[in-house]
Amino acid sequence: MKPLQLSSSLVLIALSNFLLAISMLLLGPGKQITTTTDFFQISHWLSANHFNYLAVLAFISSSVLAVIAIKVNAFRTMLGYLLIIVSVIPLVSLAADSMWIASMGGFPVIGSGQGVIKYFALLAIGVMLLKPRLTPLTSAWLSALPVVIVLLWIGGMKFTLIEAQGIEGLVQSSPLMSWLYTFFSVQTTSNIIGFYDLIAAALLIVAIYKPKLRAAAIIMSGLVFIVTQTFLFSYSAALSSDTVLSATGHFLIKDLWYLACLLCYHLALTQYKNDSP
Repeated sequence: MKPLQLSSSLVLIALSNFLLAISMLLLGPGKQITTTTDFFQISHWLSANHFNYLAVLAFISSSVLAVIAIKVNAFRTMLGYLLIIVSVIPLVSLAADSMWIASMGGFPVIGSGQGVIKYFALLAIGVMLLKPRLTPLTSAWLSALPVVIVLLWIGGMKFTLIEAQGIEGLVQSSPLMSWLYTFFSVQTTSNIIGFYDLIAAALLIVAIYKPKLRAAAIIMSGLVFIVTQTFLFSYSAALSSDTVLSATGHFLIKDLWYLACLLCYHLALTQYKNDSP
């Protein structure tokens, strides 16, 4: 991976994880902390505050390591291991019933787990840092997979009423998207967004073998996560003067991990093209 592009990915990791760490410290233990410790049946080991401090330490450490790893290659392995640990713990907790919407049949109708599945992106980045000699094709699939998962899963949820109503406040606040409600209903607007997500996911897969589609796939997918970041500023509940990020802000800032994955995807495909006869 070229130094400039790798640096960009590491900057995104450093920024997002730093903001998560600071806001978690100021917010105190949230639902995800207690859900995770309850799932692993370790809540009696320490108080929720102490578990939250451990999570803060992990995120701030990964942020610092990401900054150092921009210049010092030796720290990339350490960062890779830490990102894998940070991501695997919440991902395993997806097995908890509370992650799914029981009133709609449970799995795969995801509720609070929407924020947790975003750790697939952090996991992929961690693996790529540990395995820098993966073939370009393997790296392309590894970096694309978390993006495809979130676009298919959360995009698919857009066709449900509960998700359509759930994103209404975000969309209404956005100068880029609020106009949709002028022409379409809440559910139709959500359906349109869902169709867009599904098309972007399909393009990411097909573009691995169809070079002409790569630019469209990356741009379409990237716009999903770039627009999400604008919600941090348009949606008043995302930022807080007291805690930097709210719980909603946590959900939104994690999309920077997906932009890092798309950088890796682009670079892997470029290398794959150069290596092809």
